[in-house]
Amino acid sequence: MEDRKIMLGNEAIARGAWEAGVKVSAAYPGTPSTEISENIVKYEEIYAEWSPNEKVAMEVAIGASLAGVRAMASMKHVGVNVAADPLYTASYIGVTGGLVLVAADDPGLYSSQNEQDSRAVARAAKIPVLEPSDSQEAKDFMKYAFTLSETYDTPVMLRTTTRLSHSQGVVVLQKRQEIPDRPYEKNIKKNVMMPANAKVRHQYVEEREKRLAQDGAQLPVNRVEYGDRKMGIITSGIPYQYVKEVCPNASILKLGLVNPLPRKMIEEFAAQVETLYIVEELDPIIEEQVRSWGIPAIGKEIFTVQGEYSANMLRSKLLGQKIEANPAADVLVRPPILCPGCPHRSVFYAMQRLGLHAAGDIGCYTLGAVAPLSVVDTTVCMGASISTLHGMEKAKGKEFVKNWVAVIGDSTFMHTGVNSLMNMVYNQATGTVLILDNHTTGMTGHQDHAGTGRTLRGDIVAAIDVVGLCKAMGVPNVVVVNAMQQDELCKVLKEETAKDELSVIIAQYPCALLGKKKVTQVCRIVPDKCKQCGMCMKPGCPAITRKTDGSIRIDDTMCNGCGLCEQLCKFGAIQKEER
Repeated sequence: MEDRKIMLGNEAIARGAWEAGVKVSAAYPGTPSTEISENIVKYEEIYAEWSPNEKVAMEVAIGASLAGVRAMASMKHVGVNVAADPLYTASYIGVTGGLVLVAADDPGLYSSQNEQDSRAVARAAKIPVLEPSDSQEAKDFMKYAFTLSETYDTPVMLRTTTRLSHSQGVVVLQKRQEIPDRPYEKNIKKNVMMPANAKVRHQYVEEREKRLAQDGAQLPVNRVEYGDRKMGIITSGIPYQYVKEVCPNASILKLGLVNPLPRKMIEEFAAQVETLYIVEELDPIIEEQVRSWGIPAIGKEIFTVQGEYSANMLRSKLLGQKIEANPAADVLVRPPILCPGCPHRSVFYAMQRLGLHAAGDIGCYTLGAVAPLSVVDTTVCMGASISTLHGMEKAKGKEFVKNWVAVIGDSTFMHTGVNSLMNMVYNQATGTVLILDNHTTGMTGHQDHAGTGRTLRGDIVAAIDVVGLCKAMGVPNVVVVNAMQQDELCKVLKEETAKDELSVIIAQYPCALLGKKKVTQVCRIVPDKCKQCGMCMKPGCPAITRKTDGSIRIDDTMCNGCGLCEQLCKFGAIQKEER
């Protein structure tokens, strides 16, 4: 009897890696890819790590592949940008052991700053892309990716999306393949990409692309499902599921290999149907190539390049059905907010009191851009806050940045903030960098990093000393402050932003959700002392509300006793009590 299990797409990808005999996995956490590594680490046969950033993760996987074992790197789509430098050259080098990059795209922008399509990166890098459409395929395609990698001497991208990563399906489990290590052989012409060698390898890459395209019709991941030939649909990934639901009788060319495309297979399919549609989320990657071959097709003129697709959207576009509005769409949207007890709220409120602007970064603290705090003015990418502040100072001078700080988290500082701070020191910048050290990678679910002293496997290691690191780079002013102490925060911020030198403030306090510690004290209102002035509500803690009669209420099911509101009340109307 087959062993079956219901799995998340990400969990199935991890299982596929294990079954494929992977020995090394490196990643940086980022939604929707994070759970891949969190599941891989459960398999003792695989060495798994959180790397400082995606570039490093890609390079670790490349090194393991060159040494002769199957290896992988996992990241979200914007992380692929960070990893692009080694990825493009790895395409020229090829592999020894199989090498797979799992790229998790985010159509719909559930937790990202853009909707980039990783297939476009793979096309530019000239590497094949596999795209599964359910959890079973996620596992199977992950295994097949290593076969493809070693057969064609190429890195392979497994592209997933948020819907696939975080949806569940039944998966048939199999045993692990014990893949013998391939012997390392010194090969300068293949592995050292100096210009003379790269020119030769580029020729190989172009020939590899042609072979993959020619072989596409025979690959098991591409298939034709003929039905009613009045309508033919080319699709892949999650959209395939919607197509099958909406048009179960249509003829479908389901592509598992979406780069390079199997031209002959597509031409033959197009010739067999009356009207050809191409259904793909985000960019018209398939559509543009098909049209370039002179094949008429209907695509983005009726489908959007934005957001996720749905069965209802396809019913409307393909069948002309009128879809009634969803009553749930009229429900007020609940925006994301900082958690009760979050140290970022305290820091942002201190900044608001001082009238400071923040060049922001990627993390929970991006929420400092919204009301009632509204202090974060910019957010670009990981590590950009520090470089943005530097650019502002060079554009407008010292006085301008005295009203600004760069805000970055501890994990993001390790990711790409270190080089940015180094640049400020090297180029004699002024300005204040505020490192919000909550001892975790909070936004993606509390993963460890180089500064926490714990690895993905839970091993206790030496933690990077952020204070010592900043001083070693030559930062003249490095100050550590408790992020929950309002008066001290305001004092330090005022002093450091006034200086004509570079300053780093490290605001330390653990994430309110870290470790899920039992809350023993909560804050409560003393009704006789409360003046209903609303000072306690200004930082926007969701545990504090005003009743219809004007009185203030603290919900002790949400409060964790951080004491920020207690500090703000000048009348002693808020006191901590045992829960």
